[in-house]
Amino acid sequence: MDIRRNKDGWIEVICGCMFAGKTEELIRRINRIKYAKKDVIVFKPTIDDRYSKQDVVSHKNNRTNAVVVKNSEDVRNYLTKLPYAVCFDEVQFFDEGLVTLCEELANKGVRVICAGLDLDFKGEPFGIMPNLLARSEFVTKLNAICVVCGAPATRTQRIINGKPAHYNDSIILVSGSESYEARCRFCHEVLK
Repeated sequence: MDIRRNKDGWIEVICGCMFAGKTEELIRRINRIKYAKKDVIVFKPTIDDRYSKQDVVSHKNNRTNAVVVKNSEDVRNYLTKLPYAVCFDEVQFFDEGLVTLCEELANKGVRVICAGLDLDFKGEPFGIMPNLLARSEFVTKLNAICVVCGAPATRTQRIINGKPAHYNDSIILVSGSESYEARCRFCHEVLK
């Protein structure tokens, strides 16, 4: 990686529950960077192949090209030249090394934008997201609409066979509306 120091480096985090528009917002920011004719590289984890194997795709089918990687080391190896911005979708699926890499990139003058779930289906902080949130300069927390009562939704409800998931179920289940719903604090439930 080349070293570039200026005052443009920082970390932005876009977070919230499923169906809150996180990927829509990420793609909107990416398009603005491209419109300004600045270099941007977008990464997504291999585990997220719901709508496309190579693109970042929103639930509304808006999309942008991405580099598919397994982990933070793959990202580090890909970045031989620093762009204006580096973006990550589904950042909760990345390893802790990505937090360190995001800090290094921001310190070298790169604008880093990370989008992902802040809470898992149990309502617990998800993966590296708490660490990224603590280190970021800018946080955009998005809400969806609770499918039960219509209140602002901040939780992701996992549904298995028409019922809420059990607390001891595996955290990772990459899926869409067939397995998840947006819920508010009071309508969210996890079976013990």
